[in-house]
Amino acid sequence: MPTSAERLRDGASVVLRAVPYDDPVAQDLVERVQQEYVQRYGGRDEAVVHPADFEPPVGVFLVAEVDGEAAGCGAWRLLPSGEVEIKRVYVEPAHRRRGLARVIMAALEDSAARAGHRSVVLNTGQEQPEALVLYDRLGYRPVQGYGVYACAPDAVFLGRDLGQRDGTDDEKGNSWAS
Repeated sequence: MPTSAERLRDGASVVLRAVPYDDPVAQDLVERVQQEYVQRYGGRDEAVVHPADFEPPVGVFLVAEVDGEAAGCGAWRLLPSGEVEIKRVYVEPAHRRRGLARVIMAALEDSAARAGHRSVVLNTGQEQPEALVLYDRLGYRPVQGYGVYACAPDAVFLGRDLGQRDGTDDEKGNSWAS
């Protein structure tokens, strides 16, 4: 699987690796994401997810490692509607507020753009205010609801045209994968 190295704001090195969704490291991180949802929302994410959803060319699952430790993850998949959905963006608590989520998001957006997609969507919720701030800073704007949470009162649906980049190094054409 392709890998690349990036740097966090504090200079720490991040290695991004594309892995299958059912990889043990990926599954451990997905379980941590689910536990975060349980703590914040009282239950697990009910959206249907299949490992094949995240296999190239219709998706990707990235693991972010900091100093050899799995520190976060993120993925994108092609929805039946033809839209690209970002899923499972997560950063371990010990690695938060260092810019890792931005690195993961830039890699996901770059990967989706290189696969020929022009925009992405995602859903989150009001109980994740730090995610809402990040997505706003990255240029995400409200979009029509979709999927199992389309009518959920606290669900937030956002999207972004991948042509609207904010000028960070990852968005000047540098690929996350070597």
